[in-house]
Amino acid sequence: MAHKHWKLDTDRDNIAWLTFDKAEASTNTLSGAVVAEFSAVLDELRASNPRALVIRSGKSSGFIAGADVEEFTTIASTDDALAIVRRGWDVMNKLAALPFPTLALVNGFCMGGGLELALACRYRIAVDQPGTRFALPEVMLGILPGWGGVMRLPRVVGPTAALDMMMTGRSVDARRAKLMGLADASVPPRVMDNSARIMALEAPPQKKLPVLQSLMNLPLLRPLVASMARKQLAARVQREHYPAPYAILELWQKYDGDPFAPPAGDPASVATLVEGNTARNLIRIFFLQERMKSLGKESGFEARHVHVIGAGVMGGDVAAWCAMRGLTVTLQDQNAGALAPAMKRAHALFKRRLRDQRLIRDAADRLIPDIAGDGARRADVIIEAIFENLEVKRELFAKLEAVAKPGAILATNTSSLKLADIGANFANPSRLVGIHFFNPVAQMQLVEIVSGANTDGETARMAAAFVRQIDKLPLHVKDSPGFLVNRVLGPYLNQALRMVDDGMAPETLDAAMTRFGMPMGPIELADTVGLDICMHAGKALAGGGGEPPKKLADLVAAGNLGKKSGRGFYAWQNGKPQKGAAAAVTQELIERLIAPYLKEAQAVVAEGIVTDADLADAGLIFGTGFAPFLGGPLNYLASDSVRP
Repeated sequence: MAHKHWKLDTDRDNIAWLTFDKAEASTNTLSGAVVAEFSAVLDELRASNPRALVIRSGKSSGFIAGADVEEFTTIASTDDALAIVRRGWDVMNKLAALPFPTLALVNGFCMGGGLELALACRYRIAVDQPGTRFALPEVMLGILPGWGGVMRLPRVVGPTAALDMMMTGRSVDARRAKLMGLADASVPPRVMDNSARIMALEAPPQKKLPVLQSLMNLPLLRPLVASMARKQLAARVQREHYPAPYAILELWQKYDGDPFAPPAGDPASVATLVEGNTARNLIRIFFLQERMKSLGKESGFEARHVHVIGAGVMGGDVAAWCAMRGLTVTLQDQNAGALAPAMKRAHALFKRRLRDQRLIRDAADRLIPDIAGDGARRADVIIEAIFENLEVKRELFAKLEAVAKPGAILATNTSSLKLADIGANFANPSRLVGIHFFNPVAQMQLVEIVSGANTDGETARMAAAFVRQIDKLPLHVKDSPGFLVNRVLGPYLNQALRMVDDGMAPETLDAAMTRFGMPMGPIELADTVGLDICMHAGKALAGGGGEPPKKLADLVAAGNLGKKSGRGFYAWQNGKPQKGAAAAVTQELIERLIAPYLKEAQAVVAEGIVTDADLADAGLIFGTGFAPFLGGPLNYLASDSVRP
């Protein structure tokens, strides 16, 4: 029988090869139609009884990206949500019950329902290439793996590793999957089909868990394991903010991962999760993120060579990130001494992120020190990341415009100066665009694409395409003091810093905002950003008027600049702030601290700094860490969560 999304072939050894190639889509996702067709194929296979079944992808983009999240937007009731869970649960159980060997050949991403499908197979082979990643990221949408993942993953890799993957959404690569037992083999692409054929024919005994991990899966020991995991979880997230990881833990502990076992109202039930606001808001953020990604598709521009001027923390880390993402990068500064710390940090990043000596070496080879600045002549993207001095920037760009290729992007990473001022002496000011990264570059996803009054629209679109090329999220903003993120953060930080001057303990202010849902409090954030940068940005946003907060000014004058100097409002040891005890936190304190943030978020939308409120929410979530479970500040203000 011919199928729309699945192609079934049988070879001379009577091995059935089932290829998933979702019609009219660039990525394999498990929609209702796809799952229904898959179920019918499994019925055919049970009837024909082949020697073995190999499931593979017909897409170059990866194996399976998971369930079709678009269908989540059509959920009108709890019954609708449970119906989606039921169809996936039933088909994965049908796959697991097949009487012959089944194997998932995973080349590229294997996420969510894709991993649950692979877990329902007897064997899994991971293709060892950079794009192969395994994850159950449902927790990031405020839901849980309802198609068998909570049941099967602990049985395959043990509860410790399984709970970590499920409660964080963290992914593992092919080699890690093999080491932890998630994959039976990790093989290079050139032998993947033959490896699958051999394993299917030989049908080796399934690997068993180590004794201790096996014992931890027993009902008697699950409460002990869950208790330890719950303590670790409570240190990271509050249950009232993010109920999904707690639900995953309890679904495994009490119900062995069966999503239909919890009674109505049980915190571990799917119904409880989908009826809450957190899942709704996190799914909303998923689509906002996809919208931001689409901004990078408005131009076909693709860079090969990036030239970065300024090897300070920001410029050096931008250069390192670009090199890690596969681009040739020349990094310019005045002398070798200025370049050395950046090169050292770059190597640490490559080692931490790539973990493969060959990949680390290749990335290091792509990052080229360039004191003379010769790389500017060959670069497709030139990024200026020097200190915030208008005259120096103007002089630098006069030289760059003269030597840059005609089609190259000329970008400034300024956080406080207007593009119109920087580009005042340009022969062609339409070439200048802002590409504003945030610190730490490796962790912050958002990059603001700043268009001045003269910036050409195509140049801005090219800049967004470049930002997506290096796996960041672009957001178009207008040239205005502080753009979006710093404009909103400024009054928020100023409020907190002046409350310190009034005698409030930094620890109490930070505790108030982490209770609200921020990833860190305002004082720790100021220390992390750099107190000198906070001071400079505050002056720029204030137009040079007004006195800075006294404690901030005193610390900067003493050279205590926060995390980077080892001391600011806090002493820093091993990258961590050393905090004392916080006083009691009241709702009134929380509201007083967040009020300037919310007011400024409304103002940037009203002034058209960003296109609309949805993109403002997205930018402030990914640029400031605004509590994701609230769906963004504008969404929060529009909800009934805000006190009158």
